Amino acid sequence: MRLRLPEERPTESPTGYKIAHPVLSRDGTRAGFTGVSLGGALPYGVVADASCVYGLRHAAPHRRCDCGFHCVHDRSVAEDLLCTAEHRTAVVLEVWVLGRYIRFERGFRYARQRVRTATVGPCVCGATAVALADAGWGRPGWYGLAPSCAGCLRGRTSVSLASFARLAGDGLRVVAEAGTDRRAASDVPERSTPGRPKGGLAEPGLPTPMPPDLGVPELVAEAALLQARLDWLQAQLARLGRRRGGEAGQG
Repeated sequence: MRLRLPEERPTESPTGYKIAHPVLSRDGTRAGFTGVSLGGALPYGVVADASCVYGLRHAAPHRRCDCGFHCVHDRSVAEDLLCTAEHRTAVVLEVWVLGRYIRFERGFRYARQRVRTATVGPCVCGATAVALADAGWGRPGWYGLAPSCAGCLRGRTSVSLASFARLAGDGLRVVAEAGTDRRAASDVPERSTPGRPKGGLAEPGLPTPMPPDLGVPELVAEAALLQARLDWLQAQLARLGRRRGGEAGQG
C-alpha cells in the first residue's frame, strides 16, 4: 500500500522565514542570496525555483529526498540561528511559499519561493547598518556581503540597502534592524584604500553614478549613506585638527 501525504489547497500563499547571506555579482549588476546549509553554493534570486542538489531528475521537493527550499514557521526560530558564529552576518528573509510544498512541524520544504523582505542586522560594531559590504568570502562570480555602518566600511566594496533591493528586483524590501548607539567619532578607525576588485564596482565612500529610474525611497537611502560618510570625514578632519593643534602647543 502506497502512503500518500494529506493535500492542502490554501487560498493564500503560506509565509515562512529563513536566514541567508546576501551576495552581489562580480560586475555589480545583480544581487541575490545564498543559503546557509544544503544548496548554499548556489545563489538564488528574489523569485526562484528549487532543484535537486544531488542531481537527481525528480521534481523538488521529493518525499524521499532532502531537496527543495527550506523555511520555518516562526520568525523567532530563524532569528535564533543568527546566534551561531558562521551565521552572524546573515539576514532574515520573509518568504512566500509557492508551488508544491511539504509541511513539517517546524516549517516547509517547497518548490518555489518569493522573498518579500530581507532584514539586515546591525554592523559588527553594533551600529545600525547602512550598507552591505564585502565580507571577505564569496562564490564563483559572487561576492558575499555583510551588514556595515558607514564608519566600518574602510574602503571595502559596498552597496547601500536601497541599491541592493533595486538590483535584486521583484519588489524586494530591505530593512535595517536598529543597532546600538554609534561609537564616538574619534573611535572610528581610519579608512584604508585597498585596490578595487575588477568588475566595475564603485569604491565605497565616493559618489556612485545613480541610475535615472530611482524612486524617492531609494534616493533617501542613498542620501543617508552619503551623509553618514560625510559625518565620518568631518570627524576625521576635526581629529587631525586637534592633533596638529596639540603638536603646535608642545613646540
